[in-house]
Amino acid sequence: MNTASYSGNARVPNNLQETPKQFSCHVRIQKKKIAFFGLFGVGNLGNEITLQTILSHARKYFPDAEFKCICWNVTDTSLRYEIPAFPISIRFPQKSAAKWYMRSTNPVIRVLRQLLIGMPRELLDWFRIFHILIGVNTLIFPGTGYLTDAYSNALGWPYDVFKWSLIARLLRRKVLFVSVGAGPIYHPLSKWLIKSALSLAHYRSFRDTSTLTCLRMIGFSTDNDPVYPDLVFNLDQVVVPSPHVYKRPRRVIGIGLMDDPGRYSVETPSNATHLSYLHALATLVHSLLVRNYDVRLLIGDVYDIPVTRHFTELLTQSGLKATQGRLFNEPAASVDQLLSQVASTDLVVATRFHNVLLSLLLGKPVISITFHHKGVSLMTQMGLAEYCLDINTLDAQRLIQKFCELENDADRVKSAIRQKTKECREALDQQYSAIFLHNV
Repeated sequence: MNTASYSGNARVPNNLQETPKQFSCHVRIQKKKIAFFGLFGVGNLGNEITLQTILSHARKYFPDAEFKCICWNVTDTSLRYEIPAFPISIRFPQKSAAKWYMRSTNPVIRVLRQLLIGMPRELLDWFRIFHILIGVNTLIFPGTGYLTDAYSNALGWPYDVFKWSLIARLLRRKVLFVSVGAGPIYHPLSKWLIKSALSLAHYRSFRDTSTLTCLRMIGFSTDNDPVYPDLVFNLDQVVVPSPHVYKRPRRVIGIGLMDDPGRYSVETPSNATHLSYLHALATLVHSLLVRNYDVRLLIGDVYDIPVTRHFTELLTQSGLKATQGRLFNEPAASVDQLLSQVASTDLVVATRFHNVLLSLLLGKPVISITFHHKGVSLMTQMGLAEYCLDINTLDAQRLIQKFCELENDADRVKSAIRQKTKECREALDQQYSAIFLHNV
């Protein structure tokens, strides 16, 4: 296992200092068959941009390789990336979910359902996965916050990650976890499944030191595992919009909204925290519009669309009028749309991790409203820890004050962001060299 580390200064071991750039596009290497695994096709644009990024780099190293994707929405993923796609699991058939025996809470029916439907379906799923993985050399878990049960019980997402890792190893396929994030992990069985999946890997790297801390807290040793930045920092420059394309008569402030981020902070989040979060942002937006700024609402997931409607209702209730042409609420449906929207802003206040990251990637001064250690870790890595605000203690006046500080500090912040993003790209280049030339 490689032992490179990243601490914000793009330090890597001597044996990886020189990246053989000639390999990136021209050297013909033995044909590879690589599968990527993740929650793709669910409307989370951070997940989509992660897959887009690593797939573009994999294609540069292996132009003749066969790629597959193990994902949630196989139709969307297959069309979007022009690769074969397969469902993560078949044990939860969508069309059967409405049938009475699937909805029943009768204990006898539930036991019979498990014996007659659940167990045979799960056994069939294992055979299906064996058949899929026989046709690949390497199974890659790329980026994102894989290692969590925040929106699943132990026998949901943690079990799926473990199952695919185990079957890949039984078939003697390579298993790689590349710049992944972890936490929160609430349930004991989830902890065991996640630790077991990681122990099966041929290569592991994590996207921040706080992920290492999280895994150590559940009893997993990470002493020999490298830390590299989030994969999206190395997004193909061809798809990154120019920061100078968008010119408007007024400055544009991006406000990134997220539906129910509290679940990543505590197992049973308080609705009061979510309402306080929305009211604080509404107060900020009100002050920005009064001060003659334009405001663009940003999302990172289709599940955030309802919260944008609720947010605009809050603004109306607060007495804000005549916002037409000043408040832009056009939910992004693709990575390209999100990139374009972020590029059109001057400063950003964001909640979702990848909205913050894309702002940094595009050189935008940003305030991160953090609900998870990954947000604090990212901003600290970028030298911007002072512009983190915890969602659990978010206060409107403090938010406005911090925005004014960022506005006054924008030139210094932009310079720091340029330097740090450059270091992140260089570190990720080293990781791609390590995994694609030596571990795939």
